[in-house]
Amino acid sequence: MATITLKGNPVHTAGTVPPVGTQALDFALIANDLSTKTLADFAGKKKVLNIFPSLDTGTCAASVRAFNKLAADLDDTVVLCISRDLPFAQARFCGTEGIDNAITLSDFAEGKFGRDYQLTITDGPLAHLHSRVVIVLDKDDKVVYTEQVPEIVDEPNYEAALQAVKNA
Repeated sequence: MATITLKGNPVHTAGTVPPVGTQALDFALIANDLSTKTLADFAGKKKVLNIFPSLDTGTCAASVRAFNKLAADLDDTVVLCISRDLPFAQARFCGTEGIDNAITLSDFAEGKFGRDYQLTITDGPLAHLHSRVVIVLDKDDKVVYTEQVPEIVDEPNYEAALQAVKNA
């Protein structure tokens, strides 16, 4: 279990995110067109997993916008923005915001991704949602960078994630 904060108040996650050097776990997440996407769908590319509680918060929306902008300049890299929001809400957000370099994926049905990656919030007002985490995978799906943002309302360290992608 990891302890993070929500506006200074402690909340806990299911465990700790996968450590650098480990192989990423496969997943089955729902895309905006309701198809199922797995890790294999992005084979041969570096991956930025931008994980957050909900697009309906300012910080989460800001992270999707920021990674969308950064992704435009990254070769052989895909940015996957993962939350428990419904795919319909994700599609509406992307359409309204002009998000076309990042892919939103939903873990709404079972929350299995959050449990498998040990980042589900287990208590407090955001219980059952995902904590704010960035995981960078190399082309072989090896974890090369992780950041579990210690304060949920803070944005991730975009520069560090971008550097990890460049070094992968």
